[in-house]
Amino acid sequence: MVVETDGETVFSSTGALETRHPNSLQTAVPDQVHSKTRVRYPMARKGFLASPDKPQGVRGQDEFVRISWDEALALIHQQHQRIRTSYGPSAIFAGSYGWRSNGVLHKAATLLQRYMSLAGGYTGHLGDYSTGAAQVIMPYVVGGNEVYQQQTSWPLVLEHSEVVVLWSANPLNTLKIAWNASDEQGIGYFEQLKKSGKRIFCIDPMRSETVEFLGDSVTWIAPHMGTDVALMLGIAHTLVENGWQDRAFLERCTHGYEIFADYLTGKSDGTAKTAEWAAEICGVEAAAIRELAQLFHENRTMLMAGWGMQRQQYGEQKHWMLVTLAAMLGQIGLPGGGFGLSYHFANGGNPTRRAAVLASMQGSLAGGVDAVDKIPVARIVEALENPGGAYHHNGEQRTFPDIRFIWWAGGSNFTHHQDTNRLINAWQKPELVVISECFWTGAAKHADIVLPITTSFERNDMTMTGDYSNQHLVPMKQVVPPQYEARNDFDVFAALSERWEEGGHARFTEGKTELEWLETFYNIASERGAQQQVTLPPFNDFWQANNIIEMPENPQNAEFIRFAAFRDDPAANPLKTPSGKIEIYSERIARYGYADCPPHPTWLAPDEWQGNAREGQLQLLSAHPAHRLHSQLNYAKLRDRYAVAGREPLTLHPQDANARGIEDGDLVRVWNERGQVLAGAVVTDGIKPGVICLHQGAWPDLDKTADGICKNGAVNVLTLDIPSSRLANGCAGNTTLVWMEKYQGPALSVTAFDPPTSA
Repeated sequence: MVVETDGETVFSSTGALETRHPNSLQTAVPDQVHSKTRVRYPMARKGFLASPDKPQGVRGQDEFVRISWDEALALIHQQHQRIRTSYGPSAIFAGSYGWRSNGVLHKAATLLQRYMSLAGGYTGHLGDYSTGAAQVIMPYVVGGNEVYQQQTSWPLVLEHSEVVVLWSANPLNTLKIAWNASDEQGIGYFEQLKKSGKRIFCIDPMRSETVEFLGDSVTWIAPHMGTDVALMLGIAHTLVENGWQDRAFLERCTHGYEIFADYLTGKSDGTAKTAEWAAEICGVEAAAIRELAQLFHENRTMLMAGWGMQRQQYGEQKHWMLVTLAAMLGQIGLPGGGFGLSYHFANGGNPTRRAAVLASMQGSLAGGVDAVDKIPVARIVEALENPGGAYHHNGEQRTFPDIRFIWWAGGSNFTHHQDTNRLINAWQKPELVVISECFWTGAAKHADIVLPITTSFERNDMTMTGDYSNQHLVPMKQVVPPQYEARNDFDVFAALSERWEEGGHARFTEGKTELEWLETFYNIASERGAQQQVTLPPFNDFWQANNIIEMPENPQNAEFIRFAAFRDDPAANPLKTPSGKIEIYSERIARYGYADCPPHPTWLAPDEWQGNAREGQLQLLSAHPAHRLHSQLNYAKLRDRYAVAGREPLTLHPQDANARGIEDGDLVRVWNERGQVLAGAVVTDGIKPGVICLHQGAWPDLDKTADGICKNGAVNVLTLDIPSSRLANGCAGNTTLVWMEKYQGPALSVTAFDPPTSA
C-alpha cells in the first residue's frame, strides 16, 4: 500500500496496485498507528505486581499499573527462570502462529519461539484455526494438505471448466487478505468467470458478497449448516443409480471405493444415501440434488471449496467427501476439472511467476532447542483445564503438558478461540501470562504483563504478494517513529536473550541489525531469482527506490494442472498415501478406531444442528467479516460501515425476525448455555431461514454488571469449544445453536476498544 505521511502523522493509506476492486482494509493505516486503543507503555496487573511468584487478583478484572521497560523485562526474566527451573520447558507455551505483520523479519510468533529456543525449548502448537480439520485429513486422502497448495491455473479453469461450484467459499471477501501481502489480483479472475457464461453455483447458507457480485450468472443453493456431507452423498448416490460414476478412474486412481460404495448404497448399514435421504437432512430439494449430479456428470466441473464447512464437528468428513465426489466424476487431473481448496485465499490459481522469492527469519536457532512438546492449537483450553490428561491426536495417544507460563505474541486468542467464558476461566490457571501487543485486545486485558509493540508501519521490512503466485516483491519502509514506548519484537527478544545468557543478544540477532537482516533475505532472493533468469537490482538501490518489483510471468505455470502427472500415470507418479492413490477408504484411520472419524467419508449428525434444535433455536454461522481481518481493525473507523445499533451486525431471515417481533436495526440478544451477546439486526432474505450470522472477530466486551453479556456481539461467547474429531482436533465454531430475542434490557455502552483507565 501507499501511505501519506509527514513522518510523524499518518494522513491516509491506499492500495499501491491498480484494481477495480478497492480493498477497504488498506485504508486503515491512520487508525492502526494513531488509535486510542494502542498499548502505549509497558503495563502490569496490580495483583501480579503485589506477588509475582503467587499472583493475586483475577485476570480480566484487575487494574493495570504502568511500569518501565527495564521493570517489565526484569519481571519477565525472573519469572521465566523460576518457572523453567521448577517445571521444565514443556511448562512454557509460546503462543500460536497468530495473524501478524506480513514482513519476512518482524514475525512476532517466530521471534518469540526463537527466543524460547535459545532459553531451552517450549511447548508449541499443531495446526491452525483456519484449516485444522482439512490439513490433517487431506494427507491421508491425497498425500498433501491441499489447503495451502497451488491450484489448477485460472487460465485453464476459464478455458475448460463448464461448471464451477463455490462450496462454502466467499472469495470476493477473503481475497482481500493473504498470509503474505494482499494484492487482490485473484479477484479479476472471478470477474472473468462472471462474464464467461459458465454455470456457476454458490453453496452456502448465506448469500455472500460473492453471490451478490456474480449476480444473475450464479445459482445460490442454501443447505442447512453442517449438512454438506449429506448433500454430497445425495449427489454421489445419484451418480451411482444412473451409472454416471467414472469406473475407470476409480479403479485406476483410487483406493477403497468399493467399501465406500457399500455405505453409499446402504449395503453396509441398510440406508441408501439417495437424493431424497439427503434432502431430508440438508434442506435442499431432491430434484435439485439430482440436477446437480447430472450437470456435474455431463460437464467439466471444478469444485472450489472454502474452509468454513470444515470448521465444524466432524469437519474432516467435508473435504474428504468433496474429493470422493470429484473422484467419482473422474475429472481430477484434467484441465478445469476436479477440486481445489484454495481458490478463495491468497490468489490460489493465479499462475506462479518466475520469481526471486525472499528468505525469512526462521524459528529455530543454531544450537537452540525447538519445541519439546506440541498441542493442537484449538485445544489450548483443554490443556489448561486438564494438565497431564491423555488425549488422542492423529493416531497418537498424547498427554497435555502442565502449562504454567503463556506468552502470546502476534495474535489474539480471546477472539479466535471458541467459548470465551470457558477460556477466561481456564486462563486463570497459569502462573504468568505475557502479551506482546499493539492494541488493548481481550487477550491483553487478561494478561499479567502487556508489552507495547510497533505496528508494521513503525519498522522496516519486506514481503511478497500472492502466497502461491509470488507476483510482487514489496519494500515495507518505516512510515513513522514507534508510537509512545512501543518497541519491535525483534529488539524485545534480543534484549531478553542477553538477560538469559551473556552474549545472548548477539546470538539472537546473529550480529545483524534490522536492515542487515533485510539485505540478507534480499540477497538470497537475488540468488534464487538468478536460477529463474530474474535479475534484481542491488539491495541499496532497491531500498532507496522504494518501488514494488513485479515478477515476470511464466507461460508454463499458466498450464499447471493439479494432479495431472498422477492421473497420466499413477504408478510412475504416486501420491504420498500408503496406496499411492486417492484413498477413499483409509486402513490407517480404520486402525485408530475413532468413532468421530470413520475410515471413509460418512454423514455424522453434529451435537448441535438443525436436526436436534430445541424450540426456538437457530443455527449460528460465524463467517469471515468484510471490513477487517478476523479481529484486526475491529476498533477502526471501518466499523462505521457495518455496525448496527452500535454493535456487530447480525443477519437473520424475515421469517425468523417476524416470529420474534424483530425489525431491521433493532438491538437483539442472542444466547445459549455458554453465554449471551448483543447485536444489531440486519433483516434480509439473503440467509437461510433457521440460520443467523454473526461474523467472527468482534472483540469480546463482557459486562460485569449485566450477567456477563457481551455488549459488542463477539460470536465466540456463544460457540462450542469441542474438537472436530480426535483425528485433527480442529476447531468446531460453526457447530452452534442459539436462541434470539429483541433486547429489552438497559442501555449498555460498548467499551471493547477502551484501554484500561490507567493506560
